[in-house]
Amino acid sequence: MVLRINICRTIIFTEVITIAAQKSTKTQYRTNEDITGPEVRLIGSDGIVVGIMPVKDALKLSETAGLDLVEISPNATPPVCKIIDYGKFMFEITKREKEAKKKQKTMELKEIWLKMGIDEHDINFKIKNACKFLEDGDKVKVSLSFRGREMTRTQMGAEVLEKFTQACSEYGTAEKAPKLEGRHMIVILAPKK
Repeated sequence: MVLRINICRTIIFTEVITIAAQKSTKTQYRTNEDITGPEVRLIGSDGIVVGIMPVKDALKLSETAGLDLVEISPNATPPVCKIIDYGKFMFEITKREKEAKKKQKTMELKEIWLKMGIDEHDINFKIKNACKFLEDGDKVKVSLSFRGREMTRTQMGAEVLEKFTQACSEYGTAEKAPKLEGRHMIVILAPKK
């Protein structure tokens, strides 16, 4: 008896997942018989405005052209429909979205950790990495951690961070002065434009 209940729950759960997947892939444009309303403003396949007409007449025109009637602007009064090939239309929209995504530059926040007793070679290596990140257009979060009694010497930590920001000043600037948060002193460097 318990086994049957678990199987039923699994079946219901999988049906809910498939329904949710179908909803996410469903497009936002209504086509052909899905278009509701008494009349629409029709744009022909050549891009010329035909005018306001009943939906049935617009469907007949799209069928004679061998294309689809697609509702472009549903919120307009009356809704704007266009006679086009729906598959080609969706392909062009996804193509435009991909092109727009390629042109976008996302700025990341890279983090570099320092300690109070950092050696000269080590800090130079980290400065070199920070400059590379800033050149790529990313922000850099420089964190200096204090351990044990080092908390009494936070002024020395601020000097280390000041030295770091001065070394990176060619590629980026500090957004704010170094700030102490708990056992860490933090400064964020932004790239120069």
